[in-house]
Amino acid sequence: MQPTAGIYRHYKGQRYRVLGTAHHSETMEPLVVYQALYGDHGLWVRPAAMFSETIELDGEPIARFALEQADGEAAGDETPGNSRHT
Repeated sequence: MQPTAGIYRHYKGQRYRVLGTAHHSETMEPLVVYQALYGDHGLWVRPAAMFSETIELDGEPIARFALEQADGEAAGDETPGNSRHT
């Protein structure tokens, strides 16, 4: 699954902006390009499969990164077509 561009919360609590996707030059593996929204705002890449996976925390399955707000979606905007719950 390719993540949607937007703001995500890592299961450890920090927030990141997904800028887009790329491919490894040798393996063509899809990678997610994202930027920390804290500290020095560093850029990171992670395999898309790992970015989107579910992990176990205290015996419960949770998303490694959870979408908080898709790009172009105003905070609290629940109009049709803008809701991530549809």
